[in-house]
Amino acid sequence: MESTARPVLRSRVWLTAALVLAALTVVLATVGVERPVTVITSVLLAGVIAFVVLIWALVRSGQQRRAYEEDLTAWAAERAAQAERLRIARDLHDLASHGLGLITVRAAAARTLDGASGDAERARALADIERTGRAATTELRRMLGVLRTPGSEAVPLRPAETLADLGAVVEAARIGGITAGLDVEDLGVVSAGAQLTVCAIVRESLANTARHAGPVRARVVVRRDGGTVVVSVEDDGPAPGWRPHPGAGQGLTGLRERVATLGGTLRAGAAGPGFRVTARLPDTVSDECPSGSSSSSTPDAVHR
Repeated sequence: MESTARPVLRSRVWLTAALVLAALTVVLATVGVERPVTVITSVLLAGVIAFVVLIWALVRSGQQRRAYEEDLTAWAAERAAQAERLRIARDLHDLASHGLGLITVRAAAARTLDGASGDAERARALADIERTGRAATTELRRMLGVLRTPGSEAVPLRPAETLADLGAVVEAARIGGITAGLDVEDLGVVSAGAQLTVCAIVRESLANTARHAGPVRARVVVRRDGGTVVVSVEDDGPAPGWRPHPGAGQGLTGLRERVATLGGTLRAGAAGPGFRVTARLPDTVSDECPSGSSSSSTPDAVHR
């Protein structure tokens, strides 16, 4: 594995040049001369030597500087590639967890129905499962292609999600039997990073509800509290007789990392009989994303 330590410029060129010039000065100061021609010759020779040493130092330091900048550029590119691959890995987790969670919940809910209405519901469930499975498979293949061949031809890009996509996120959760209500207040101008994070929080929280509580009611509220965007997702607790279907256990961890990059906090834990996820994202009314220098997170009261 290649080292990811940042390159450091270490050069002794100017130190060497200074020592040479100092030695030359000492020699000229200690060697006595009697004739003017000798004095002129010595001064000219010293000047030539000093000039050559300075030119050598300039050329050598320039070469070292260019080599250092090339190493630094390569290091920055490697770090950027690693960050992108980590982001893709997180997206893969979210995609697989969300898609498979919907399939599992839809199948489990339809299996318990009886009678003619049950047959019709099972047929609709199979259609939903097929559609969700195909969409998830397509996205998985696209992202796995990026992971296998970094640097190859770019895959088709999609616009980043915004608050306008929250309706579609909630609607997708309804396929899994979640009766979700969506309440989005007038937030004013919200940065692109905060909007993308809000969508990720709502999607993962509803998928969490579908896996652990089953087909129950959930409420999604997005509001502004001064310079902070607050998003809350709360469910009513497990449906009677529902058996949880745990995921990989990294969903909330991934959400925390996303929220922390915006300098926000995320709390997740029991709320009465149900479960609540609340995130606070610092986001002033501007086009600039907030700094993540003061990021923090709060441990779960209850893990899912």
